[in-house]
Parts: sequence; C-alpha cells; structure tokens
Amino acid sequence: MGRFLRGRVETTKEMHRTTRYEIFFDLVFVFALTRITAYMAAHASPLTLLKGLVVLLLLWISWLIYAWLGNQARADIGLIRAGTTAVMGPIFLIAVVIPNVWEPSPGPRLILVLSYLVVRVVHLALYRRAAEGDRRLHRTLRIYTAITALSWIPLVLGAVLGGDAQLPLWTAAVVVDFAGGLIASTLSGWPLRSSEHFTERHALVVIIALGETLISVGTGIGSEMINGPALLATVLTLVVTVSLFRLYMLNSVAAGEALMTEQGPRRDRLAANAYSGGHFALIAGTIYLALGVHAVIAPLAHHEPWAAAGSRLPWTSAAAMYGGVALYLAGEVLFRGLSVRSVTPAQLLAPAVALALLPAGRYLPGLVALGLLAAFLVVLVGYERGFGAGRGANPPAASTRRDPGKR
Repeated sequence: MGRFLRGRVETTKEMHRTTRYEIFFDLVFVFALTRITAYMAAHASPLTLLKGLVVLLLLWISWLIYAWLGNQARADIGLIRAGTTAVMGPIFLIAVVIPNVWEPSPGPRLILVLSYLVVRVVHLALYRRAAEGDRRLHRTLRIYTAITALSWIPLVLGAVLGGDAQLPLWTAAVVVDFAGGLIASTLSGWPLRSSEHFTERHALVVIIALGETLISVGTGIGSEMINGPALLATVLTLVVTVSLFRLYMLNSVAAGEALMTEQGPRRDRLAANAYSGGHFALIAGTIYLALGVHAVIAPLAHHEPWAAAGSRLPWTSAAAMYGGVALYLAGEVLFRGLSVRSVTPAQLLAPAVALALLPAGRYLPGLVALGLLAAFLVVLVGYERGFGAGRGANPPAASTRRDPGKR
C-alpha cells in the first residue's frame, strides 16, 4: 500500500480545466441517478421520496469529494487516475443495489455500505498523498477525517439493523458527514487551486442531473409504440429541461466570475458554500422532477393514451414534479446569493410560485400539469433574460471573463 501511494501525482495549476477522464468517471453517477429514480417510481410515497433523498446525499458526497480531489491533483495522471478508476467499481455496485437497500434482506444495504466505505477510504488516502507539502490542507484533512469517520458508525449500524432503525441512522450519518466538511472548512479551509475547473465540474454535474429528466421519458415509454399524448409530453419535458438549464447558465456565468475574482480563503469558502453546498438542491430537484415526468408519461404509453391524458397525477408524483422544480429554483437562489450576493425579487418568488401551482398540478390532468409547468418556466426564463440575472450585481471584471460553462 505504501509503495502504491508513492505513485506519480501532479498538482493542478490555476488554469486547469476538467479532464476527459473526469467526465468518464461521472458515467457511474449517471447510472446511479437512474437507479434512484427507478426506485422511487416503483414505490412512490412520501417516505420513498425521503429514502431516495438520503441515498442521493450519499452519492453526492461520493461525487463531491472526488471533484475536490481532481481540483487538487490531476485526475487523469498516475496515482489519482489509478485510485479513481479503482473506486468506479464500488460506486457502480452502489448504483446496482440502490432499489433494494430498503428491503428486509441485509445483503444489498451491506454491499452499499461496504462499497461506500471503500470509496471514502481510498479518497482520504489519495487526498493525503496529493496534499504533501501543504500544511494547511493536511490540517483540514485531519479534522475532516476525525469527524467523517464518526458518520460511518450509524451508517454501518443502519445496514446491520435495517427496519425502522435504518432511515434515522443513515440520516444521522449524512448529517454528521456534511457537518465534518463544514467544520473542516470553517476551522482550516479547503484550498481551491483552480476556479475554472471547479465551476466547470459543477456545471457538468448539473447537466448530468438534467439528463436524468430526459432519461425518465425513455423509461416511462419503454418499448411501447409512441402516440400523440406521449409525444406531446416528451416535447414538454424537453422544454422544462432546457428552461432549467438556461436558468442555471444565466446564474452560473456571474457566479463563476465571482469565484474567479476572489482570492485566498474567501474564494475557498465561496467554493465550499455556493458550489459544494448550494448545488445539491439543484441535483435533488432534477431527480424529483424526473420522477414526476415518469408518472406523467408512463400511463400515456402503457394505457389508452387519450383516456390516460385526462387522468390526474397522484399527490406524491405531483409534489415530486412541482416540488422538484421549486427545490431547483431555491437552489438557484442559494447558489446566486452565496456567490454573487445579489438576488432579484423575481428569483426569490419563483420557488414559491412553483409550489403555489402544485394544487393546480394535482387536480389538472397530468399532461396539462406538465404543460403548465413548462409554460411557467418559459416565462421565467424570458423574464430572467430581460430583467433578472443579466442585470444582477456582477463582479467588476465580469466583462473580461469567459463563460465557465463553455470550453
């Protein structure tokens, strides 16, 4: 093990960009997101939505820690590439067993926990190697390791005990884990070496999550012959997805410029808060939206299409679709507020409007409910382009910076 950890490590530079290998690494997360949506769609209930969120938090932590590692040292060279490749196997196993981890049989949840621990231990070993010569980062890692290791106790206990104890124990585990990252950031800080890499990595993971909404169209339709209502729902889903992407890009440009303008510990805190923290709401919102879209399209494809077009969504599915968009929009507010420190009244009101439309979405036919959501987002994008994010308070150097979402 000691000889292995002496492999080549190349520290990143300020202008480092996301590597193709990191995009390849994200493929296992794409698969994992589809498995979470599949689990929630098969057992749609408020409790299922909460269980799916807990598993999503574990996956988000797994992605996040390797995004920070790739910012410290190149992910496509030497030791970091070897270690990252090795953990793709455990992450893939986690994705495979996700739909079964809440069942009485302990096997799937033990596979998930053991695989997750491998992912975490390998990451800590790689990060310590990449941090050689950086006393501040070593201090941060010591604090983080001491706290995050505590979160593994309720995680293992939840896997062993199962039943009613599993959800509260796993919830406690993710809370302690996130607290560990926050405490380490506050007491010592996570040095950010390349702001361009960091903004690009997070933009790509948002695109991956939005892709899950489009994938839900395929899983909803399956191999059935396409029909008029299903085709219309497909187009509306694309409109919703494009609108959410446009809203993110309108905000991410100013946020990326703010991150590039900051220096030292202020930049480190901005990255940890606005990106590592703020982006989770965006990811969770898109997963819930995908669940709602699946609930709209599946009946259209598998039942009498015109009869199904007039059927209402169950409360859980309607709440997932409209609540997911509200959560995404709230994440945009948090992201922009923490980065640019300027949020327009319309941006603050947008999540509340999405929730206010929920009762209408529940009592309207599912296809109409999806159309209402698409219309709301198109109007919101039009407003933001004309009066919102484009006129927000941007850093002084904004006009000279590149769009961090473009290569």
